[in-house]
Amino acid sequence: MKIISLFSGCGGLDLGFERAGFEIPVANEYDPTIFETFKVNHPRTHLVEGDVRRLTRRDIAPFISGDVDGIIGGPPCQSWSEAGALRGIEDARGRLFFDYIRILKEFNPKFFLAENVSGMLANRHSKAVQNIIRLFEDAGYDVSLNLVNAKDYGVAEERKRVFYVGFRKDLNIDFIFPIGSTASDEKKITLRDVIWDLQETAVPAGERNHHNPKSVNNNEYYTGAYSPIFMSRNRVKTWDEQAFTVQASGRQCQLHPQAPKMIKFDKNDCRFAKGCEQLYRRMTIREIARIQGFPDDFKFIYDNTNDAYKMIGNAVPVNLAYEIAVAIKKFLAGDGSSVMGMTTDNLELTWG
Repeated sequence: MKIISLFSGCGGLDLGFERAGFEIPVANEYDPTIFETFKVNHPRTHLVEGDVRRLTRRDIAPFISGDVDGIIGGPPCQSWSEAGALRGIEDARGRLFFDYIRILKEFNPKFFLAENVSGMLANRHSKAVQNIIRLFEDAGYDVSLNLVNAKDYGVAEERKRVFYVGFRKDLNIDFIFPIGSTASDEKKITLRDVIWDLQETAVPAGERNHHNPKSVNNNEYYTGAYSPIFMSRNRVKTWDEQAFTVQASGRQCQLHPQAPKMIKFDKNDCRFAKGCEQLYRRMTIREIARIQGFPDDFKFIYDNTNDAYKMIGNAVPVNLAYEIAVAIKKFLAGDGSSVMGMTTDNLELTWG
């Protein structure tokens, strides 16, 4: 089954769908700091470089033969983020959803998947989100909106994300979002499971946080002072917990579990445990890549280490993508009854 990838980043979503048996002949990405990483790791995909707002069928069609079965992608999330200004659809980045829908209408595939941050479900965005759903429906799709946490899908990370999944109306598919493979607490994956072996080979980044050539397979960490905002709350999880949400920033990267949790002194004032200061460091690029589910043979190419943190932090966790892709594939094959489903009633509660 052939799909188009939009807003591809370094390809976490793509990798999950490929593992589920989908073929991705063509993808699109805007950020030039990501191009080489994507191309090296997805050699069978033609990357169309440039602004999705200028992307047309003519740019895509030469690289895909036959029908398009699906379109996947995560329009940039900063404008919807709870950590940002929450401008949503009023922000130029929020309006990129319209270009996603425009391209969807041009190809009319069997299904689509669009991913975004949980912040878009804030009350202030409810009308904008309802408008997006209506536009998907007007394009000819039955749409479900799902809020999930990556830790329930074989990922060692607390990461809430929203997924719009739509199937063309003529297919009459009543999609049920899958319950994750690690939804039960006893099956959760921890930091100990995924990054324990990397601690002894971790090295600091080079001067001004450029790539350190002595690092082995990107196992280098961002250095420098911690901002007052960073120090406003604990940034350490224990070995037997899931990581915090991986951030798209080296400076804001969470701390390694070798250190004790930070001590709360006052509101918005947390500090390193006295006598343990030397244990506090940010996680390495390879450590957060492992947390996001990227295999060790996935090569991140960069000079500035922050570019690596950004591309990994903006990615969809690979196994989360894989489990969703498997469910989509089963529904398309007429085997939807075998998918263990979850309800989305919590989304109604989110909007009060």
